[in-house]
Amino acid sequence: MADKVNFPTFFALWADGRGWKVPDIHWLAVDWLEKRGNLAVLRCFRGFGKSTILAVYNAWRYYQDPAYRILHQGDQDKTAYKTSRDTKSVLQRHPLTRDTFAQGMRGEASFWWCPGADDERNPSMQAAGITSNITSSRCDEAQNDDVEVPRNIQNPEAREKMRYRLGEQTHIMVPGARQLFIGTPHTHDSLYDEVERMGADCLTIPMFDQEFRVENATEAAYEPPFVPEFVFHGIGEQTRALVLGRDFELKGRRLVFAVAPGGLVDFYAGSAWPERFTPAEMLTRRKKTRTINEWDSQYQLHSRPVHQTRLDPALMVPYDCEPVLKEANRTPVLYIGGQRMVGASCRWDPSSGKLGSDASAVSVLFQDEIGRRYWHRAEKLQGAIATFEDDDKTINGGQVHQLCDIVAEFHIPRITVETNGIGQFAPVYLRSALKQRGLHCGVVEEPQPTNKNKRILGAIEGPLKSGLLWAHVSVLDGDVWDEMQDWNPVVKEQPDDHLDALAGAITETPERIQSVHVAGKNFQGGARKVWSPQSRPQPITLEP
Repeated sequence: MADKVNFPTFFALWADGRGWKVPDIHWLAVDWLEKRGNLAVLRCFRGFGKSTILAVYNAWRYYQDPAYRILHQGDQDKTAYKTSRDTKSVLQRHPLTRDTFAQGMRGEASFWWCPGADDERNPSMQAAGITSNITSSRCDEAQNDDVEVPRNIQNPEAREKMRYRLGEQTHIMVPGARQLFIGTPHTHDSLYDEVERMGADCLTIPMFDQEFRVENATEAAYEPPFVPEFVFHGIGEQTRALVLGRDFELKGRRLVFAVAPGGLVDFYAGSAWPERFTPAEMLTRRKKTRTINEWDSQYQLHSRPVHQTRLDPALMVPYDCEPVLKEANRTPVLYIGGQRMVGASCRWDPSSGKLGSDASAVSVLFQDEIGRRYWHRAEKLQGAIATFEDDDKTINGGQVHQLCDIVAEFHIPRITVETNGIGQFAPVYLRSALKQRGLHCGVVEEPQPTNKNKRILGAIEGPLKSGLLWAHVSVLDGDVWDEMQDWNPVVKEQPDDHLDALAGAITETPERIQSVHVAGKNFQGGARKVWSPQSRPQPITLEP
């Protein structure tokens, strides 16, 4: 029997029969699919035609070995069935397979056996959604075609559920089996990035090979590191394509505008498929793309959430120093780095800590003389609200005890307690714990009847986008980054405990006139010191 042809030849015969003019990027993908490693990721922009190529690849695998078994999974059953039906169609019509496979195919789109299959228990092709049960299957290749889509990555729990389902593939793949991930990223912690970190063989084909972005084009001239072929101003329905000779002049690589464009400007060059994706087509697609995150993920293959990130954690200014309380001119003052603090807010939203309940979140926020907010701690308190000695009076532990430690460490003058739910009982225990510890700190009770998402967005977005929200590295290294990145103002149930506590701390008036107990430090005049100024703050150059 003659030797079997390789995949590029198999694909070329099919393309010729279909009258396709195959672009270079498809040949790149075809060559890669044949030679890739056993664990592989193919990222390609929307409209690439990846599923069409994959169906021909599957047919080639059966042409090479009729006993080959493929598990093909999509985001849901009906999308997986499309590739299953397409694969069968190629087998029945391809000049190298039609004589063998035109007859004798058994089964439906979800399960089918081709002539030459020798495993009656496991089909040649099994197609299923990523949430379907595939526990008892066996396969020589597991394919994941666009399993990461908006409906299954809305929050960390949804993404974890998808990864759990994908983990089942590990146990049904026979030794030496291939595993392929193919699609576009839809979130900042994309599945494809995770697989790449595991050492996968990766091929990434963005729409444009070169890109340069100006977030706010306030200048009249810009020089990207290449000569741009596309220049887009804005995103969504207001997008404009800026045109050479009309909107700007080109001097070498330098673009000179008559006036500064303002707003977002993207420069691109090196179109992957210029014959199909013309400037007019790309402008139409840009106008129909609602957010820049969606554009970046679907066309440039950057790992971004497709919804608009209203609270981008990257906009917070990081710092890595602790508050220092010292004496200046016989007056206690509190510094973070070289900045004098004039106020502080501490917000506690108590929770029982039981499974399925909200986290018992605490946010500590300082404010300096020019209005910058320093998100210094975002803590989750553990256990019961309070635990007691045998006398049932002396508090020796629990959340209020942990909160007292925070008060003592950071010289907190006042705590505001959200009194919804279990919080209605917390202030009493907190006051008792503070008194027993000898800490001078006020306790204010406040219910939160308003819409939570509206409150979070209204409080945080302004200072965040104005550059006035700073964050300690301990905050950025915890759960906060993902919580902010994932937060969607239209989703009711999502992880937002830290954001809720921060919003309350920002919204309330910072405590500026209060007594603070400084544990272990005694300036002249006693342990109770007023560090927050009582009059209009004046610039201070004193270094900490």
